[in-house]
Amino acid sequence: MKKVLLITGGAGFIGSHVVRRFVNQYPDYQIINLDKLTYAGNLENLKDVDKKDNYTFEKGDIIDRDFIFDLFKKYNFTDVIHLAAESHVDRSISNPTEFIYTNIVGTVNLLNAARELWGKNQENKLFYHISTDEVYGSLGKEGYFVESTPYNPRSPYSSSKASSDHLVRAYYHTFNLPIVISNCSNNYGPNQFPEKLIPLAINNIKNNKKIPVYGKGENVRDWLYVEDHAGAIDLMFHKGKTGETYNIGGNNEWRNIDLIHHLCKVMDRKLGRDPGTSAKLITFVKDRAGHDLRYAIDSGKIRKELGWKPSVNFEKGLEKTVEWYLENTEWLNRIISGKYEEYYSQQYVKR
Repeated sequence: MKKVLLITGGAGFIGSHVVRRFVNQYPDYQIINLDKLTYAGNLENLKDVDKKDNYTFEKGDIIDRDFIFDLFKKYNFTDVIHLAAESHVDRSISNPTEFIYTNIVGTVNLLNAARELWGKNQENKLFYHISTDEVYGSLGKEGYFVESTPYNPRSPYSSSKASSDHLVRAYYHTFNLPIVISNCSNNYGPNQFPEKLIPLAINNIKNNKKIPVYGKGENVRDWLYVEDHAGAIDLMFHKGKTGETYNIGGNNEWRNIDLIHHLCKVMDRKLGRDPGTSAKLITFVKDRAGHDLRYAIDSGKIRKELGWKPSVNFEKGLEKTVEWYLENTEWLNRIISGKYEEYYSQQYVKR
């Protein structure tokens, strides 16, 4: 059966890596990339595949029910990989409502469209929902999140993602919709919007600007290279067990302050600066409200059942990430200036 696959949020950081992987590795699949092109959606991330025969871009908003239903009828999707989400915690604190609509209402619209289109003919269909480890809340200095860890979200962002997770599971149990869910740790790598910690720090160091670090920098995160996440999504899409949840993590915990110090050393070397130069830019700022202390993923289930494991260790991945940003200054400058938003009108509207 030929697959017609909807990937939502495919112009974003993780989404663009997933779209590229599926377009290149599965030429028999028709890949439809749906993205609203908010500040974090950038079609320049996909310039290398946007002329491929098996790739189509659709601009639209998942909270628009009629648009979503029409899109499902237009393409007759066989599968959905749902990545579209508002995902920045700081923005969720300043504007929670936007996260409620996109992450909850938008997900329900997609679920309802899939349920109506597929009806009782659900064989070889899948609704794959990508979530976050933040739904589990905060860990102490020991322990790990497993798939059965009770949800305890502590920000508007993580609460909205927890709600969407519960709704996806509810559609599986109530309506027998074939679903899979994955909860992943922090991603890093090329094409990430520079509001997130690593690209923000790289850009600030390059421009000799202060590097803001919340509190004392003691918060701990588990980091995963984005292409390893895309590989896990590929594997779960094809081999994941319907109705199951899988945690995806890098087994790679770093305190924020230790990560920044390591990044400073890498940047000093790459920029030819004296050791310790970039570390002088570190500036501690008021801690984020409700800032979770530690996230750590136990990815034993996906390793054991599907044979997945990360291929890139953090030191190597960070080197690759730094090199990419330093080699793609035009991409970064267009992001910061807002000119990246012109790409859609240049490439699609004028066609």
